[in-house]
Amino acid sequence: MMLHQVETRRNAVAFTFDDGPHPVHTPELAALFREHGGKATFFVVGRELERYPEVAKALCADGHELGNHTYSHPHLPTLDEARRREELERTDALIAAITGEKPVSFRAPYLDRDEALDALIREYGFASAGGTNLDAKDWDSPGVDYIVEKTRPSLRPGSVILLHDGGDRAQTVEAVRRLLPEAVALGLELVTFGELVREA
Repeated sequence: MMLHQVETRRNAVAFTFDDGPHPVHTPELAALFREHGGKATFFVVGRELERYPEVAKALCADGHELGNHTYSHPHLPTLDEARRREELERTDALIAAITGEKPVSFRAPYLDRDEALDALIREYGFASAGGTNLDAKDWDSPGVDYIVEKTRPSLRPGSVILLHDGGDRAQTVEAVRRLLPEAVALGLELVTFGELVREA
């Protein structure tokens, strides 16, 4: 089951970022969360993790979560089972090499899944992340105001906010710069997806 909204008694929200790590935007985002005393989940792509392991190590040092976003960002339902397993296991191993443990969180590229993939996700024990602000489409660089306006309604307890740090994400960074103070002003804790799921 893909979790877009988590039932929780905590006044907490999970900001999540896909497709990194990125050598510029990921550290920029980490700095914003440090400023506001929060944590986030970074759903990393294995091949990017191989390129920028130090960025990922810095995230872990700050207490952020690394989630599995496959090795090469394919449409998983188009792959046979062996390729699907390879995509997941390769990135699991890369994350474990940095964190010391396998990830507990997963997001399918393009949120693209089928019944067989759902079964595989359950087999691996992943919590599967969706998002409550899918209309924000920050991957398409629609403008900072647009991203903020489409994400602001998700600043509520249990929301899983889906944004991106991979690629040219200057707009996303500026949107997060505006959204985090709003979240804090609402009394929301900024927690990882894994933490939100554990404490639901």
